[in-house]
Amino acid sequence: MKHLEGKHILVTGGTGSLGQVLVRRLLSGEMGRPAQITVFSRDEAKQHYMRLDYMNKEAATDDVIYQNSQDLLNFRIGDVRDYSAVIAAVRQADVVFNAAALKQVPSCEYFPYEAVQTNINGAQNIVRAIRENRLPVELVVGISTDKACKPINVMGMTKALQERIFIEANRDCTDTRLMCVRYGNVIASRGSIVPLFVEQIRDNKPLTVTLPEMTRFLLSLDKAVDTIFAAINTGNRGETYVPQVASAKMVDVAKALMGNKDLPIVFTGIRPGEKVHEIMVSEEECFRTEERDGFYAILPVLPELRVHREVNIALTEEYSSKDGNLSLESLRTLLGSADREIAAYMSA
Repeated sequence: MKHLEGKHILVTGGTGSLGQVLVRRLLSGEMGRPAQITVFSRDEAKQHYMRLDYMNKEAATDDVIYQNSQDLLNFRIGDVRDYSAVIAAVRQADVVFNAAALKQVPSCEYFPYEAVQTNINGAQNIVRAIRENRLPVELVVGISTDKACKPINVMGMTKALQERIFIEANRDCTDTRLMCVRYGNVIASRGSIVPLFVEQIRDNKPLTVTLPEMTRFLLSLDKAVDTIFAAINTGNRGETYVPQVASAKMVDVAKALMGNKDLPIVFTGIRPGEKVHEIMVSEEECFRTEERDGFYAILPVLPELRVHREVNIALTEEYSSKDGNLSLESLRTLLGSADREIAAYMSA
């Protein structure tokens, strides 16, 4: 079913790593051809180069900005922190993907209120725009993270509250389906460890790993988008979708990327706000987690939002990156399949 056929779609944070892949996949028409896709972000330079890339032009001309308003892909400068900018953008949307975020863990530790304003207030501005103006938005998908599960850092805490804001909003935004997706370390995203390792290997520098035992979930940008599309296709109001993906020790990721090189690995110690292992579904969430087509669907924490009272429980213990880590050989295969994404990131 082509759920997004003929829809006006708003992607906040659309110039980010995930946002750009999401836009590319939306433009492919696999979920139906939208009437228009609007990228909403505060970075005019990233929008400019994304626009040129879409139009297949290397240099800006006077017609680029004008033509943009006529095209399927549209760009809008704004910040999710600014309610007036949010309402102006959401007013024109049938579907909203909220990918705007402050997501680097140490940065959020040093500037916690900045994370609050983007990750919490930004989500609340979207909900407020729909609720107070009775906007006919059909679907909102909040992009969350494994760090929101049993959070110990500011980034995770703010994302956990973002999830609850979107989920609770289903109670009185009754014509809107608000959902979340939660996933782990995206291999080629900005600030991810894999591009850092690639740069260090390219420059023949020691590879920096925090702790020998540190693990993370690993998935490609396309798998992250698959999770979003799965939520759209089979998810209910207030649910949170989680992909079933591999996990690995970071020291093994470093070794797998090294290939035939023999570079030293230096352990630098845990950074502010970091976990040793990440969790995607907590033991408290297990009793309301179902399996659907290769994904986990966490039912709403508020029981009145659940479609069915009975749950086909899929997990008996928390879903943690410490379990079932990939072997070196399997890691090489996984990272090899993500080469295109890593190369695109490195050349950006």
